[in-house]
Amino acid sequence: MTTEQGGKTVFGANVGILMLETQFPRVIGDMGNALTWPFPVQYRVVRGATPDLVVRNDASVLSNLFIDAAKDLVASGADGITTNCGFLALIQNELSQAIGVPVAASSLMQVPWIQAMLPPDKRVGVLTISKETLTDKHLIAANIPLDTPVGGTEPNSEFSSGILNDHPTLDFNQCRKDNLAAAEKLMQSHTDIGAIVLECTNMVPYAADIRKLTGVPVYSIYSFVNWFQAGLMPRRFTMNLDDPIY
Repeated sequence: MTTEQGGKTVFGANVGILMLETQFPRVIGDMGNALTWPFPVQYRVVRGATPDLVVRNDASVLSNLFIDAAKDLVASGADGITTNCGFLALIQNELSQAIGVPVAASSLMQVPWIQAMLPPDKRVGVLTISKETLTDKHLIAANIPLDTPVGGTEPNSEFSSGILNDHPTLDFNQCRKDNLAAAEKLMQSHTDIGAIVLECTNMVPYAADIRKLTGVPVYSIYSFVNWFQAGLMPRRFTMNLDDPIY
């Protein structure tokens, strides 16, 4: 008989996702649609943390709300915590210090190691939902060089306005066009971009189209959390040592 270690309520859902409080619809591919993930996840809504407060204002003032929700996720069984907004890079250190498990607060955290993989004459570009409010503080928090090319969807676009103003309906076809227009503008403005990181977790459904349009690799919260989860629950391989290795 094998003895297993307990101490938590939920097993097999190692990734805990902190969600902003929203009402806008989320298609498959969006972080907040549970069908997006190839593995089970756990969610907690951080009440009072709206897109407007987190993206257009100072998210760090809400850090205690996120810490409390993260602790609740850990208590129920999450072995690692992520969030559904790239602007929460600002509270990465506070979260990791407070909750005692690995934290991947923002897709922006991928930028330094993606840059390390690129040829020396290429740079990572960042695509965000709000270029106007993605500040040096956010870049510094994610260890991103301040001269990194940043582009964004237009403030009054269906995508930016619909999400940041938390509209109850969204035209996803127009959102796709908004993202592609922003990606094209970013590439035209910075011809040395060799890869793109999507700051906004709601951009994931358009990543494949952005990749096709730009011709460069596109990374997102989806790529980040899949990598994150692979360490929290490594795939187990069974071996028959009598079988040949091919």
